Amino acid sequence: MRSVLVVDDEVGARESLKMILKNDYEVFSAKDAEEAFLQIKKHSPDVILLDIILPDLDGLKVLERIKQSEPDMVVIMITATKTVKTAVEAMKLGAYDYVTKPFDIDELRLIISRSLSTKALEQEVKYRREEMDKDFDFRNIIGKSKSMKDIFKVVKQIADSKSTALIMGESGTGKELISRAIHYNSNRKNYPFVTINCAAIPETLIESELFGHEKGAFTNAIEKKLGRFELAHQGTLFLDEIGELSLATQAKILRFLEEREFNRVGGSKTIKVDVRLITATNKDLNQLIKTGGFREDLYYRINVVPIVIPPLRERKEDIPLLVDHFINKFGAENNRNVKGISKEALEIMVQYQWPGNIRELENLIERVMTLTSNEYIQLDELPPFFKSVPKVDGLKESVLDGKVSFLQAEEEFEREVILDALKKTNYVQSHAAEILGISRRILKYKMDKLGINQSRLRDY
Repeated sequence: MRSVLVVDDEVGARESLKMILKNDYEVFSAKDAEEAFLQIKKHSPDVILLDIILPDLDGLKVLERIKQSEPDMVVIMITATKTVKTAVEAMKLGAYDYVTKPFDIDELRLIISRSLSTKALEQEVKYRREEMDKDFDFRNIIGKSKSMKDIFKVVKQIADSKSTALIMGESGTGKELISRAIHYNSNRKNYPFVTINCAAIPETLIESELFGHEKGAFTNAIEKKLGRFELAHQGTLFLDEIGELSLATQAKILRFLEEREFNRVGGSKTIKVDVRLITATNKDLNQLIKTGGFREDLYYRINVVPIVIPPLRERKEDIPLLVDHFINKFGAENNRNVKGISKEALEIMVQYQWPGNIRELENLIERVMTLTSNEYIQLDELPPFFKSVPKVDGLKESVLDGKVSFLQAEEEFEREVILDALKKTNYVQSHAAEILGISRRILKYKMDKLGINQSRLRDY
């Protein structure tokens, strides 16, 4: 049961409040400041009803001392009508609210109930914020490869700056995770982190989503709406897939970066906000600039701090760590008793190309753990196409040790290079063949010979 401490020098007031509250709360009482401090130390009440006028110490002084030692303590002041002005001063010192004598019972109960709800909400927000800080602590972003360590170093260096950052990498590499790490390790972490996927919003709505609109600005604009820039005030705005924006919207973002101000759609009032901008893309913006699809001046504005996240296939030493992480994650979430993964299954996963990067790996572990009845994930529980994944690490040593023939090594090398070329060209065979310096017909012949099924790779 929640507890309330009543601090009042009038016996009648203390007894009245005890009668009013005893069915809902455990009630303690104190006749003066000295006794109040003893009761606080002994019982740590959830709410304190504190009279402004006490015989041994002014109520405002008592409030100050309580707030110094217990900043989160809920204190509601008790005052006579003629001292309401003093009660307002008390609220400036940290009191939650005040009640006047004689008490309105329903109002008093409402204020106490509301104060406890507010305290619970504040505690939840504080808890969630602490959890967010833990989630995006550098130690919880999985990766021991040199490339990831270099990224962590950059993130730490720029976290507290106002500089814009451009995060580049293939889909599924964890661009948003890095952007959140920047925010939650910065001095803006107690303010909003607002995200928007530019590719997911229709072109007709993207400007309104970013900058908001005034009532009547267009059909169906029945009320004023704040945009993401306003919602992110004093915090961070993360624009994912910025390469999908139209040139007109790019121009408006450029204006914001230059002037730190904008207008809502249909509005004439200039709005200024303090927002740190982080952007991300899986496209080659330099190529888009050459073809007229992206503004060069905006590119230089957002690319103050470039961060390139390598694909998973280029940091294979991180795969075992990620596998363990996702096994623990889904084991806890779904109450699955999976202890790990077999050596054979892990070896083949390390060699796989992971066209969908970390997102593909995460989805795979979740799917396998949902279906498995084993303590350790087995090789035969992986999708069928994993059986054709080449093992190229240590290939030269295997050939020299006589464990693998030269022809086998040659085939495995060809398979690895062709898979990389297909991935790099988004599985367009003619472009992959051009990179490899062979005809499309020869590429198709080699794919069939090596058992490379392109449709399976793309559909997974």
